[in-house]
Amino acid sequence: MNVRVRMAPSPTGNLHIGTARTALFNWLYAKKNGGTLILRIEDTDTERSTKEFEKDIIEQLTWLGITWQEGPIRQSERLHIYEGYLRQLLAQGRAYWCNCTKEDLEIKRKAMMEAGIAPKYDGHCRDKKITESPDAVIRFIMPERVFSFTDLVRGKIKFNMGLVGDIVIAKNLKSPLYNFAVVIDDHEMAITHVIRGEDGIANTPKQLAIQEALGFKHPHYGHVPLILDPDRAKMSKRNAATGLKEYREAGYLPEALINFLALLGWHPVDNRETFTPDELAYAFDIARVQKAGAVFSIEKLNWMNAHYIKKMSDTELAEKIGWEQTEKNLKLIALLKPRAQTLLDFTAHSALFFNLPEYETTLLTWKDMQQNDIIKSLKRCADAIHIGRAADIPVLAETYGKGETYWPLRVALSGQKESPSPMEIISVLGKEESIRRIEHAITKLSTHE
Repeated sequence: MNVRVRMAPSPTGNLHIGTARTALFNWLYAKKNGGTLILRIEDTDTERSTKEFEKDIIEQLTWLGITWQEGPIRQSERLHIYEGYLRQLLAQGRAYWCNCTKEDLEIKRKAMMEAGIAPKYDGHCRDKKITESPDAVIRFIMPERVFSFTDLVRGKIKFNMGLVGDIVIAKNLKSPLYNFAVVIDDHEMAITHVIRGEDGIANTPKQLAIQEALGFKHPHYGHVPLILDPDRAKMSKRNAATGLKEYREAGYLPEALINFLALLGWHPVDNRETFTPDELAYAFDIARVQKAGAVFSIEKLNWMNAHYIKKMSDTELAEKIGWEQTEKNLKLIALLKPRAQTLLDFTAHSALFFNLPEYETTLLTWKDMQQNDIIKSLKRCADAIHIGRAADIPVLAETYGKGETYWPLRVALSGQKESPSPMEIISVLGKEESIRRIEHAITKLSTHE
């Protein structure tokens, strides 16, 4: 079989992390099976769809490394195709015009609920021979029988469509709704496998019914689990960033996100945790996608991002961060890399190496050290650095006390209570800047009353 899959985001918001994960699964499935991936922009919601959101979707997918062979194909440019199939269903008597008002439909819905009946459209307009008008929509006649399909993830699924009623498939001939447009697109694009979120399960039997009415083949369906917040609720901005762009701007690497997203709802045979994209494609098996929701763990993402940061060379990181590849910058990257979880950590933790922060003189004091003793300790360190013997500072610490030596030196060099070790700071600052900062601390102490 020539596998053809699609990723079909709606440009009604920036690319959601869940949509990115579904796109990734489609990409991996296509790569694993030597198939074709199509990017389809489902932009028939004209009130909410924007070019800005479409641009973000394409930019973030590209940044993530997800490539496609066909597209982007926009539904808004295919309205004439949908119209042809709508007319076909109307001519076959498989669809009809309906001019029931929202108010009438709401009254009937409430009456059914009060009677303990599952609400559905009662077919009021089915035989009324209503013609096209500004107030009319197009309804599809839903067969009153059970539809079933074998989900690639969840196995056999059945729906009794007699409980659903006739569904609206278009606002008019030029405005198809999702369940209709997606059926036409999947047929026209020869989609063989539809891999999407589990929130699409309820739409599947509706689409199967429309496919049957039009004489289309059914693609294979696989519904992957939703991404959940740590409290196991559907992922929302309340608990975590939901847009892929937010993670990109927060300093996460595409390699880490690809790896992390792949393991949200899927696990390999050997329970490995880190993969290259090619390794992921080789290992990916949709049968190993779980049914239960996948809990998003920022701690796991941070660990994975740190793993990929450590694997990168200092020059690669300089390019990612946007720093010039000077000797000082590369030394600083090498120093901060073991501690960094995101690219932003390099900027956040590097400020003290470029500008000494203001600090209170009292911060230089280790326990009950006297001012003169602090000055003597700092002068010993400055003298060692001055003659090119900074490596002797640990010997001084053994002789005069570690806290008494390292604490005032750390503060003098960094202006902070917590920082990399004094020896690491000296290695990045160099001789002249290290001495300048120590002398600044001595001056502060000398003029401090």
